[in-house]
Amino acid sequence: MSAPSALSINPASRHVSIDVRNPAFYQDPLSAYAALHAHCPAFFWEEQQQWYFAGYDQVNGLLRDRRFGRQILHVATREELGLSEPKPHLKDFDRLESYSLLELEPPAHTRLRTLVNRAFVSRQIEQLRPEIAALAHSIIDGFEKDGEVELLKTYAEIIPVTVIARMLGVPVDMAPELLDWSHRMVRMYMFNPTLETELDANQASAEFSAYLKGIIDWKRDNPADDLLTHMITTEKDGERLSDDELISTAVLLLNAGHEATVHQLGNAVRVLLETGTHAEQAFADDTATERTIEECMRYAAPLHIFQRYALSDIEIADGIQLKKGDKIGLLLAAANVDSTKFSDALTFRPDRNEGPHVSFGAGLHFCIGAPLARLELKLSLPILFERLPNLRLKSEPQVKDSYHFHGLERLELAW
Repeated sequence: MSAPSALSINPASRHVSIDVRNPAFYQDPLSAYAALHAHCPAFFWEEQQQWYFAGYDQVNGLLRDRRFGRQILHVATREELGLSEPKPHLKDFDRLESYSLLELEPPAHTRLRTLVNRAFVSRQIEQLRPEIAALAHSIIDGFEKDGEVELLKTYAEIIPVTVIARMLGVPVDMAPELLDWSHRMVRMYMFNPTLETELDANQASAEFSAYLKGIIDWKRDNPADDLLTHMITTEKDGERLSDDELISTAVLLLNAGHEATVHQLGNAVRVLLETGTHAEQAFADDTATERTIEECMRYAAPLHIFQRYALSDIEIADGIQLKKGDKIGLLLAAANVDSTKFSDALTFRPDRNEGPHVSFGAGLHFCIGAPLARLELKLSLPILFERLPNLRLKSEPQVKDSYHFHGLERLELAW
């Protein structure tokens, strides 16, 4: 298989060059992944100067491998690893990261996740079904008569941010501010953010933290039946979460609770329409709906990279030598289109039933919000296509000029 124009592969050395700013890559990364699978699913990415893994078994295994972690400074110093000092202009952003459930390892991770997990188990999430369905219908009521809509801002963003805000106990009328803070912060996860991006993300982090600190202080005197009150009042081993832990966890849940779902919902609608999938078949019953949603997440995953540190000197598959502190990149979306795991992997098949994708990760850091994301998709997609049976693309979807999060800038529909 020939490589796309944005991709250069040296199979002998397993060195790869990828221009992530080239539209040929970010508009269609699956073609690049197919070339990587064909030539070297484990490769050294020249621009990023680290090893990346694209094979399903590799990614699934490394996600679960306890020789790797999301943090490294609990087992080594900056001096030992040759890491630069934190940037002073990112102190507010870094403060949130340092207490983030996503970035911690046991025992801190275990303590935080135990306190939060109860709200996200499937039986708890299933109780939200009537509320999510009613929300989807009410939003469509507002634009159905127009005959056209930009779906991301009007529908895809509103559902997940409203649901997670209600769960946490944050005023829903703050949704525009929550979305703005979140969008500005997640730009930090792109490759090589600019100084302007860093300054803006830090400012958003400071504003977000200050707002949540006020909410937390108020809830201590005015407890309610919500997740934030639960996190404030619940003890584990005689300890409660500190303000820093509470704020960071709330930020993570608000950001993760909608960013990926927004992209996944937009990606799914695009794929269903572009492939001419018949909605009445794709959503015919619970089994068909579940398989369609899982295939959308496999084929059009919103998050493409998850990174981890080697916690010691390690030799892994194919003789790759890693030193303590080396980072590796796991290409979740590439693993999802590995033909050794999925037949006809580059084809969207709504009825596919060939085992799990890795869009939610695996192992210790498996996405805590997976049951919520799945329920939001299982309700919002069928309702959209049922209410608007003649749904079609009004214009070519605009793909985001980014890579870590793969999604759309605009999705204009008509009916």
